[in-house]
Amino acid sequence: MTGFDDSVAPYRPLILDPADQTDAATLRQLLATAGIERTDLREGLRAELDRLVGLPPGIDPHEERWVYYPWRRALVAVLGPDAYRAIRSDRNRNKLTRDEQQRLTALRVGVVGQSVGHSVAYALALEGSCGLLRLADFDTIELSNLNRVPGGLFDVGVNKSVVTARRIAELDPYLPVEIWQAGVLDDTADEFLDGLSVVVEECDSLDIKFAVREAARRRRIPLLMETSDRGLFDVERYDLEPGREPFHGLLGGTTGAQLRGLDTKAKAPHVLRILDPGRLSARMAASLAEIGETITTWPQLGSDVQLGAAIVTAAVRRIGLGAKLSSGRTRVDLEAALDSLAEPGYLGDDTVDPGPEPAEDEPPGDAVAAILACAQRAPSGGNVQPWRLRGDAELIEIALDPAASTAMDVRSRGSAVAVGAALHNARVAAAAHGLLGEPELRVDDPAAPLLARLPLRPGRDPDLAADYPLALSRHTNRRLGVPRVLSATVLPALRSAAAAEQASVHAITAVDALAEAAGLLGSSDRVRYLTPQLHDELYAELRWPGEDLRTGIDVRTLDPAPDELAKLQVGRRTDVMDRLREWSGGSALGEFTVDRVRASSALIAVSFRPRAGESPDLADYARAGAAVERVWLRAQLLGLAVQPVSPVFLYADRPEDLRSVSPEFTDTLASIQRRFLDVLGIPEDENVALVLRLSYAAPASVRSRRLPVPGSRNDG
Repeated sequence: MTGFDDSVAPYRPLILDPADQTDAATLRQLLATAGIERTDLREGLRAELDRLVGLPPGIDPHEERWVYYPWRRALVAVLGPDAYRAIRSDRNRNKLTRDEQQRLTALRVGVVGQSVGHSVAYALALEGSCGLLRLADFDTIELSNLNRVPGGLFDVGVNKSVVTARRIAELDPYLPVEIWQAGVLDDTADEFLDGLSVVVEECDSLDIKFAVREAARRRRIPLLMETSDRGLFDVERYDLEPGREPFHGLLGGTTGAQLRGLDTKAKAPHVLRILDPGRLSARMAASLAEIGETITTWPQLGSDVQLGAAIVTAAVRRIGLGAKLSSGRTRVDLEAALDSLAEPGYLGDDTVDPGPEPAEDEPPGDAVAAILACAQRAPSGGNVQPWRLRGDAELIEIALDPAASTAMDVRSRGSAVAVGAALHNARVAAAAHGLLGEPELRVDDPAAPLLARLPLRPGRDPDLAADYPLALSRHTNRRLGVPRVLSATVLPALRSAAAAEQASVHAITAVDALAEAAGLLGSSDRVRYLTPQLHDELYAELRWPGEDLRTGIDVRTLDPAPDELAKLQVGRRTDVMDRLREWSGGSALGEFTVDRVRASSALIAVSFRPRAGESPDLADYARAGAAVERVWLRAQLLGLAVQPVSPVFLYADRPEDLRSVSPEFTDTLASIQRRFLDVLGIPEDENVALVLRLSYAAPASVRSRRLPVPGSRNDG
């Protein structure tokens, strides 16, 4: 055997399928040829494939190819094209989704000129932003080209388009690459552009630049050009504007025919009109005056060329994905950007260093003020305190404020729960002061959708009065906690507390049930992040140090770990949420809740049964709110950390309610809701007032504050 004929493919690899009889024969011949290096990457590539998350369906990890590179006299064993591309492009996600990557493979890109064009073509191949490359250059590599062409000494004397094609083949043997070693001429420009989606013009010859543009205009192909000085970049969308003048009309009525045969000096005025000499970098402009005197030709830096390749690739990507890209000119000036270096604007912002925490106010000495202050300490969704408090020596009134409602607060039901909790606190304080009257809930008062009234008259209830210090110290504890088994006395005590207000407690404590509930609550949080209105309301609740902390949720009360804080800061960005919604992603958005529920000892739902045959009204939810407060105080007395983890669908009991919460995720919420109620064992004839997680955790480092009660000095 004399060996394999290396002249068969001077710039393209030979791809051999061992399952094909002809290819297998060629492979045996190559393997028997002396001097051919062999490299087997299959085992490592299969290991990489196994590590991929979300592998596309239908990929066969056992499909393989041998690739022969004649210019290297080397054989490389790799996986088949689908597996190879899945691995190589995986780290593109989700800068480019798999769907977008697939759409870009339809692009056929031509690159004229392989000095700057080499980097452009390689960047396109590197990113997988096209399905075919057509390269043209008549010239060969010289040592002076290697300041900007990423080749080597072995490339000197080799045609520039061949060098580019070989380098791309060593990156991706499956990407089709065509080369024109004679370059593009005036009479071959149309043929070169035939079938292309985009043409990138990076040649030195002014008349060929013009010829390529005239051909692009005839064929309605967009043209891109990067000039490697201050990031000068031109877009000529002949596909959208077939009547557009070449070079944006900067050459006036000059034609390509008039440029042919001109020497460098004669072309110079035309070149300067294109380049806009007033905006050239100082070094480039000064160098133009030195060409032929102290320097050989115009200067180019490799870093500028690499920047240009990135700009062109981004533009090709926009064209391929149908994003906005207008005709025109821009500059991506790195020097100017580096001149504008400044300290990061966010330095010191959005931290959770609490500093000294203000001391809690003592309860007011005046009985009415003390009762109002205790009512104000009641829990409410997002700490919005959705009530208006007033009181005198004879009557305490708590009116639901509909202005504080949110999308999750369907028909003000969550606000009613908060009003009920505030009424319970008022009763507790009134009992402690010997002024306990009989409460009243009204839903027909024109002053408010729900009005709670507590007459003040001599009266005592030792059991209620005993809860007074608990009500003043009640708080949310969002620390991670330890999933210890609850004492056998805990759930009976909580059920007894709820029963005092004709409510029930449903609990889950098993690890698998908690894990399932955690996943469902995490899915609910995902919907909250991805629904624009819910997202806006979520972040409107959060308060950072330096802001007014008397309403909303002080971020410090979340006790976030550093990574959780970073996620919280990223999560506020609506553009990020838009992308996740577009990709049907965002499963990690619920991790904060998932982690805490999984580390809990129990998850409980406080529920109630409305009057037979009737839908629950706001008074029913308020009575359940009193039960919630009783349960919370009892759990805290028993040494448990308490955190509300109610899902976004909690107060929705009909399809139109779910649509009002999240029009886009109505069906998703309906599915999560059914499963969640099943996990907790909620009967169909009961409504849930609140869901609480119980855990054994260190004390909360910060407590949420409250607005001052009118006429009192309570602010904490």
